[in-house]
Amino acid sequence: MQLLINGERLVRDVQQDFSRIYPYLKIEFFRMNGLNKELALKQNQIRHDQQLRLAKGRDIHKGDLVIEDAMSVLDLEKAFMSKFGLLTQVFRRSGNIWLETSITDGWSLKQQNDLGREISTGKKPGDSDENDYDLHRDAD
Repeated sequence: MQLLINGERLVRDVQQDFSRIYPYLKIEFFRMNGLNKELALKQNQIRHDQQLRLAKGRDIHKGDLVIEDAMSVLDLEKAFMSKFGLLTQVFRRSGNIWLETSITDGWSLKQQNDLGREISTGKKPGDSDENDYDLHRDAD
């Protein structure tokens, strides 16, 4: 997957592009608050209706970020920072809540997404959605 990044894009548009591939993961962007990542994550989340450039306070170089299933969460977050200067955090769905993946940052995006699916739906990778009423209720 190639994710287009530029300062004019809205946060929600980048999130939607990412979630099309990884529906049980989400990315959030934060303003840098000095060198303290933990403080930045608590106080400076960029709203979904704002442009990415607000995360840096200046424009972001336009470019593509290549994302692959085998890429770790940590590598993805580092790529956002090194290529675009964006402080990014990945979250995994767990039922009805979103959990920060910091403890499992070494896991691949596919592993994280598969675990989110299993926890949220009870289905493992490869399980069929054939008998899922909600997915097929309007098929008739």
